[in-house]
Amino acid sequence: MDEQFKQQVYEVAKLIPKGRVTTYGSIAKALGYPNHSRHVGKAMGGCPSDVPAHRVVSSGGTLAVPEFQERLEAEGLVVNNLRIKDFRKLFWDPMDEIID
Repeated sequence: MDEQFKQQVYEVAKLIPKGRVTTYGSIAKALGYPNHSRHVGKAMGGCPSDVPAHRVVSSGGTLAVPEFQERLEAEGLVVNNLRIKDFRKLFWDPMDEIID
C-alpha cells in the first residue's frame, strides 16, 4: 500500500473530534478515492498509536474492531451489539468539515 495514502488517512483520522465517528468510506471519499474504503481499513489496521482508529467505523455504524467499544464508551458514546447508538447524529463527515 502506498505510504503517502496511509499518511493521508492518518491525518484525516486525527481530525475526528472526540465523541464523534466517521467511516472508512467517508475518509476514502475525502481523499479522492471513493471506492477505496477497504484500503482505508487496511491502513487503519497498522496505524500509529496517536491515530484515533477507534473513531473510524463501518458505513452502518458498526465497529469493525470490538476492542474499540471501551474507548468509544470512555468518550461518551453508547455502543449496543457493536453498533453505535445515534450513529447519524454522531457522524463526522470529513467532506463537510475539512473540505470547502
